[in-house]
Amino acid sequence: MKRVLITGGAGFLGSHLCDRFIKEGYHVIAMDNLITGDIRNIEHLFHLPNFEFYHHDVSKFIHVPGELDYILHFASPASPIDYLKIPIQTLKVGSLGIHNCLGLARVKNARVLIASTSEVYGDPAVHPQNEDYWGNVNPVGPRGVYDEAKRFQEAMTMAYHTFHGLETRIVRIFNTYGPRMRLNDGRVLPAFIGQALRGEDLTVFGDGSQTRSFCYVDDLIEGIYRLLLSDYPYPVNVGNPNEITIREFGEEIIKLTGTTQKLIVKPLPTDDPKQRRPDITRAKEILGWEPKVSREEGLRITYEYFKSLPEEELFKAAHHREFEKK
Repeated sequence: MKRVLITGGAGFLGSHLCDRFIKEGYHVIAMDNLITGDIRNIEHLFHLPNFEFYHHDVSKFIHVPGELDYILHFASPASPIDYLKIPIQTLKVGSLGIHNCLGLARVKNARVLIASTSEVYGDPAVHPQNEDYWGNVNPVGPRGVYDEAKRFQEAMTMAYHTFHGLETRIVRIFNTYGPRMRLNDGRVLPAFIGQALRGEDLTVFGDGSQTRSFCYVDDLIEGIYRLLLSDYPYPVNVGNPNEITIREFGEEIIKLTGTTQKLIVKPLPTDDPKQRRPDITRAKEILGWEPKVSREEGLRITYEYFKSLPEEELFKAAHHREFEKK
């Protein structure tokens, strides 16, 4: 039985990856410090003999006994509300965390796949964004802690690939949604649905003309799985190229939820990207991958999930474990 370590395994994407690798017959080791992850996302796996959970911060030295075939580094805050509140931890998991994962991979002779992001493109001057575009990022802006952590993570991974000959894979993830997202994580989809469920007006930042492209989580996981098993070491965009403005998206959520609330406008946050759409030519050619789930279907499933949550989840503010400021 092949063994895989998934850092950030209790998070939104990490927990879905745990499910996929269990389904494929792997022995799965999930690691998470639960700063933004939730143990409830993986509780259903605890009874399985081929599942383990390590409550640990990957930014500190990591040791996993036994053989490892694959390491997937998905530990990181991933929404503005997270990385603006815990900026130093965000930088550490993208630097010290990846260094620890790559070091472990060398010892275990394991293949590493890292979760990069469309945010490496910043506020793009090229549209749609392809993997050869180097990005337009403000390194000292409020979002820089996340953007630059991910850019450094890519650079460190490629250095281990070229200098040590380590087998590495890099996925650049675009906006993804689905069950197990946190209602309070600050990203547009859970924010809109949470506001609708609470009977609040839906908040649009700026004039709502900025665009996003939303990929359903099952499609994304399929792309990641194919990339891991491919022989391609360079970055690959995985996302849904079906682009929509935030205002149009808000109107879709109003229609989906049947709320009588309206859209209200607030100022655009600093360095917020105006456009976001992946060029997935590389994923199509190398992985034979493209998204299958329509936004209508994916939103319906996600809305049903959010409706099933206990009422206190609706009104819970984002909470992060206390960390020393160092």
